[in-house]
Amino acid sequence: MQQNQQLKGAILVFIGAMSYGILATMVKSANLQDVPTSVLTFMQFVVGITFLLIYSRIGNSKSTYEAPQKKSIAKLMIFGSTFGMTSLFYYMSIQYVPVSIGIILLMQAIWMSIVLEAIVKRKKPTAIKIIGTLVILFGTLLATNVLFEPASLDIRGILLGLLAATSFTISMYTSGNIETQVDPKKKSLHMILGGFIFVCLYWNTTILADFQLRDALIWGIPLGIFGTIIPPLLFSKGMALTGSGIGAIISAVEIPVSILSAHIFLNEVISGFQWLGVIVILTAIVLVNSFKKVD
Repeated sequence: MQQNQQLKGAILVFIGAMSYGILATMVKSANLQDVPTSVLTFMQFVVGITFLLIYSRIGNSKSTYEAPQKKSIAKLMIFGSTFGMTSLFYYMSIQYVPVSIGIILLMQAIWMSIVLEAIVKRKKPTAIKIIGTLVILFGTLLATNVLFEPASLDIRGILLGLLAATSFTISMYTSGNIETQVDPKKKSLHMILGGFIFVCLYWNTTILADFQLRDALIWGIPLGIFGTIIPPLLFSKGMALTGSGIGAIISAVEIPVSILSAHIFLNEVISGFQWLGVIVILTAIVLVNSFKKVD
């Protein structure tokens, strides 16, 4: 029975990671059809908030969690703004670099999370985490092809990708470490609202100027479903069944899925060295998460 539950959890995490993996290809495909990033990010959050508003009101009659107070709501929305930052910076990054490079830059959040945890908890990272970080950085050099074609990468895309990774790191950490007494459904809602406000403040009137209902529905709804609805739901359920270590390893499938989808649908060329870099990064993820009990 336990094995069946773990298998179920693994499948849920796998599907959630695949869902995240196709986002960048969807965004870049929309951009190529002259659909602005402002409309895409706006609609992604509108769809996510609409769903969470409904979902947060389901099955709370026997909840043991606290109702969020004004101070908690403000804190959640402030930290939740990093969700908006992640989408914004990531989608802007792939306007300057291939999707296959963008996802590698975003996944620098893996080692950034280790650094952030060490700073916040004032605890020196274990040797295996340090080794894992170095391996990830080496894999990144291969996967981005920077060792062989450094001039081919646009510095704007690299900086935006690293900003996306930084905000992603903060959102991941705060999701599991702040206001843990608040109902997860309501917590998610207020954090996504924070991200939505950031997106609106950043794009402001550009959203209205760029908005076309047909494009917004065709591209915005799928982005909302695959970006702000499916992954959080499947990850929360799947991780609980598999455990965070195995779950983190399985969720790394987001990297090859993103690269493959870009290769298939956008005809991006992926070199052998880049695939080697991906394998190195995935190996590091397995390495770090396999030794979590050492902490």
